[in-house]
Amino acid sequence: MPSETEPAELARRIAEYLVEHPAAAVLEDGRVKFDMRSARYSVSEAHGRCLLQLWSEEVNLVRSVVGIEERGKCLRIATRRMGVSRLQSLQFLPSNDRRTPTTRDTARRNYQRLLERVVTRSFMGAKAEGFRSAMDLEHSFGPAYARGRLQRGPAADAVIGVGASESASTVDGVLTLGLLWLDHCRQHSDARRHFGGLKVVVPAGMWRTTAERMAWLSPSAADFQLYTLDERSEEFEPVDIRDTGNLESRLVHAFSATMALERCRNGIDRLMRLVPEGARERVEVLPKSPTEVALLLHGLEFARARHAATGHSFSGEDESTFGAGNNETPLTEENAGACRELFARLFAARRRDGEHNDPLFRMHPERWLESRLRSGLAELLPRLRADLMYSQVPALSVGARGMLDLLTLDREGRLAVLELKADEDLHLPLQALDYWIRVRALNADRQPAAGGGRPLSAFERQGYFCGAEVSTREPQLLLAAPALRIHPANEPVLRYFAPQIEWELIALSEHWRRDLSVMYRKRSTGIKT
Repeated sequence: MPSETEPAELARRIAEYLVEHPAAAVLEDGRVKFDMRSARYSVSEAHGRCLLQLWSEEVNLVRSVVGIEERGKCLRIATRRMGVSRLQSLQFLPSNDRRTPTTRDTARRNYQRLLERVVTRSFMGAKAEGFRSAMDLEHSFGPAYARGRLQRGPAADAVIGVGASESASTVDGVLTLGLLWLDHCRQHSDARRHFGGLKVVVPAGMWRTTAERMAWLSPSAADFQLYTLDERSEEFEPVDIRDTGNLESRLVHAFSATMALERCRNGIDRLMRLVPEGARERVEVLPKSPTEVALLLHGLEFARARHAATGHSFSGEDESTFGAGNNETPLTEENAGACRELFARLFAARRRDGEHNDPLFRMHPERWLESRLRSGLAELLPRLRADLMYSQVPALSVGARGMLDLLTLDREGRLAVLELKADEDLHLPLQALDYWIRVRALNADRQPAAGGGRPLSAFERQGYFCGAEVSTREPQLLLAAPALRIHPANEPVLRYFAPQIEWELIALSEHWRRDLSVMYRKRSTGIKT
């Protein structure tokens, strides 16, 4: 498969593919060699060759790329190992799900038949009908979810289930589709039939996320019930959504941004000298931890400075890297020229009036939107405190890690959770609800201050919002996206939220990179205008 494609073009196509598919899998000889969710890579053009390096904790691979063939959503890459003339092939797949379409469709049809049989057996006197899993793009229903109706005289429930062969994210998305299915059943039923409830069925052992979300739906909107199904034994068990155990939420301690900048000053200065002249004022310097500072351009992290302790000195050691995430590379004297070239291309491409087909322009649009809100929050949402805003706050709950987009207080000290999306996302409301639940739990975790005084929330005890008093009121939930990128299903899902959750859906201007403004707002009935 060798080609006459220029090495720089080969490198661009590989980098673009990995940007578009961050959960890609790299196969060699039919076996998964790298999972790009945890592996790292470097791809560049040097000395007339396209050089690809992939590494993880287990294995390292360095190859020269000589050709690329696209097959649907996959890349087949012809490579040559150093010192070996024979070509070897790598295959890039969008994800680790290697099931063939036939295998996947068969598993889903079998699950649909199993679900209908188990539901019929479990609810005596009720009639199961209309079960299907066909794709219905008009109403956002995908083939991964089996859905149907359970009828008993004039009363009926909507039923939806997902099989154990689906991914964890697909299982967690079942409640969104369930609410849409319930809404659809209500809108398309005749006047003689009332859909009063929703029954959601998930695989055994995968119920917690759905249960926590379901507990915060309005009980007056419908009778929400959750069940688990073991597909081997056909054991069908109810889950009490009111008793999901204690919600263990932990929060990392806040750190001094000023001290972090001082510790990493040498590394920051070293990196800034490689940024193109006249572009350094565009760099956002953002402390990430007490010993790490990131350099960002419109939300995209392109370099990082560290000041790490060593076993040989109390003064610590400076380290600078360029690239980000799984493309992070230590900066050395040998690659400083390549780093300078990368920065030049980045600053030329990632600008407000840049080319939309450039991968550097398209990378991480939500982080770009977040950076715009960080700098323009005081003007855009004046009721919120821009001076007490935290970005990408790590929060942990029930063993799962989450990153809150933005967290701040309003002028009355009430917490505000901001979840951002730059593109359509069907699951935005319930993903935002996850963060709201964690923030609420941390705020409700109040203990007396040392020496007496009012009880402090976990945020205050961990050093957040210094100088401000965090209100005991329930947090606000704000969801923001460009007006034409708000999924039409988001608002119907939000209407099922419990009345304690005061939410606001903020539609931003479509050209938010150049002009950030609010086009319109929609609020829950609990929010005072």
